[in-house]
Amino acid sequence: MIPYNPDILDDGYTRAHDITNVGGDCLDKPEEACGVFGIYAPGQDVARLAYFGLYALQHRGQESAGIATFEGTHLHLHKDMGLVSQVFNETILDHLPGTIAVGHTRYSTTGSSRKANAQPGVLRTRLGIIALAHNGNLVNTVQLRDELVKQKCNLVTTTDSEMIAFAIAQEINAGADWLSGCSQAFQRCSGAFSLVIGTPDGIIGTRDPNGIRPLVIGTLGTNPVRYVLASETCGLDIIGAEYLRDVEPGELVWITEVGLASFHWSQKPQRKLCIFEMIYFARPDSQMCNDSLYSYRLRLGRKLAEESPTDADIVFGVPDSGIPAAIGFSQTSGISYGEGLIKNRYVGRTFIQPTQTMREIGIRVKLNPLKDVLCGKRVVIIDDSIVRGTTSRKLVKTIREAGAVSVHMRISSPPVTHPCFYGIDTDTQDQLIAATKSVEEIAQQLEVDSLAYLSWKGMLEATGEDPQSFCSACFTGDYPVPVPELVKRSKLMLEKATV
Repeated sequence: MIPYNPDILDDGYTRAHDITNVGGDCLDKPEEACGVFGIYAPGQDVARLAYFGLYALQHRGQESAGIATFEGTHLHLHKDMGLVSQVFNETILDHLPGTIAVGHTRYSTTGSSRKANAQPGVLRTRLGIIALAHNGNLVNTVQLRDELVKQKCNLVTTTDSEMIAFAIAQEINAGADWLSGCSQAFQRCSGAFSLVIGTPDGIIGTRDPNGIRPLVIGTLGTNPVRYVLASETCGLDIIGAEYLRDVEPGELVWITEVGLASFHWSQKPQRKLCIFEMIYFARPDSQMCNDSLYSYRLRLGRKLAEESPTDADIVFGVPDSGIPAAIGFSQTSGISYGEGLIKNRYVGRTFIQPTQTMREIGIRVKLNPLKDVLCGKRVVIIDDSIVRGTTSRKLVKTIREAGAVSVHMRISSPPVTHPCFYGIDTDTQDQLIAATKSVEEIAQQLEVDSLAYLSWKGMLEATGEDPQSFCSACFTGDYPVPVPELVKRSKLMLEKATV
């Protein structure tokens, strides 16, 4: 167990772990967001319920995991680097009693990958300890940090999540109660934030005024009803909770022994859910916009086949995220669907550095072609996105070496031309292949016979929702929350420093 020091955020532990992807290369995707989970369930084993909730949300972050539980006014906390199953065991969970649990699984976007930045972050306030789990990214961190430092806040991590916690503590220590203190603190934050905040009295859940990152409410049991908060509905399913509704943009929900209360702290909410949540990030069995994401991705594939048909013998998706769109493409095009690539499902993050030979092998560590399926065939390969193009090129080469006579690539989203500043780790604009090259030039670099992307219009039409209710800034550069030039330059400087 991590020793808890109530006078500082987190544990002050700063030893970094050098976590490297197997093969020295990642797939051509933006990296994951974070996963948050919260539960108020007196009489239940809240730590184990939180563990399984985080287990279902593991795809949203693989760097660190943590759970904080409240037993009255006493806080129990454990967090560490690694996957949920690596951070927790039976003994640790036995030492996390309580009626409230807050959990987090992390991929770093603001703040480096080190144990001190793992969440939930904890901080003492006038009304008691808070445990905060955050999914998203603030864009006013420079301004907010300057304010907090001037007011003598002892910032000990490098995360924007810490700044949110200190802003809440400031308001509460100045005399506000839980609800007004949090509401006032949220007014000081600009960007994307879906938060689950544990207190000795109950759990708070909120989303920023645009609702860029998801957060849902579930119910557990009937007599009495217990409430659950999770980044996605798959986090509810795994513990047998029933989906109730989404937390609305700019809404604060307050879950206590009385039940669930709702407050709106933002006067001008405007829904702008990240469209990439639906295309790639969230699990296909999660529900968004009253539909499973598997069904949405099928529709993307069908639209793609309508917009960009081709002659081929077989169509298959890049496992796992490209598979639903590939099935949809097959259904509309009439091209047989098959499996052309097998994914090694036990490849994750490792402390073992690959050899240079393994780096050159690259993609085969994660994906291996089925030669008897591909040999002599004209193939269509479906993926959901391309970022830099380096991995996609290796993948095409591997498929050709397996005997494919032609390779056509179809992407079930538009070209990614702009970086994300709202909690998704994308490259800077000059590193995004579609920002500097035409589709024809990208096709030449990937060495495919043809390449086509789904149109922006087709992507949004497939949602069946108001197109204005989504953030698609990574495709258009139209950011719903203005991004300061200093933040843009900071991202570029960080990128250059880490190359």
